[in-house]
Amino acid sequence: METNIIIAGYGGQGVLFFGTVLAQAAMMEGKYTTWIPSYGAEMRGGHANCSVKISDSEIASPIIDYADFGVFLNDKALEKFEKTMAPNSLIIGNSSIITQKPRRPDVNFIPVKLGDCAQALDGGLLNIVSFGYFINCTKLLKKESALGALQFVSQKKNPAFLKRNIDSFEAGYNLQ
Repeated sequence: METNIIIAGYGGQGVLFFGTVLAQAAMMEGKYTTWIPSYGAEMRGGHANCSVKISDSEIASPIIDYADFGVFLNDKALEKFEKTMAPNSLIIGNSSIITQKPRRPDVNFIPVKLGDCAQALDGGLLNIVSFGYFINCTKLLKKESALGALQFVSQKKNPAFLKRNIDSFEAGYNLQ
């Protein structure tokens, strides 16, 4: 079974890191995965997104025509990628920022105050709160794999953020 995920928001929100950790967690479970980043020339404030495929068998193409899951951290992401969602797909929207709902009646939408949850933490990270919520909501991958991937990728990128990442993940995972 192949699952397609789009993660999108502003540059600086950690969208690409979310996708990297998700792909790493899939690999830790022995699954096949692809990760394709896309971002504007701006360092922060431009648009950023990535697509992640996770499969039990080899993946023929990393291109996503229609996504099964979308995690959108702002209104522009929802506007841009709503059309790429498959019928009956699930969109998780950061309702701390997103003020609209999908126009399509054939997608499922869960508005979640991900940004508020991150701000409530001392140094909480929106992308990792969102990652934790996604893992618990979808059950696509195991919590243990997600935490292992978070630790692996954090130590490679910036070991000083590991505790903040784990605290943020747990907050998102436990968010109601």
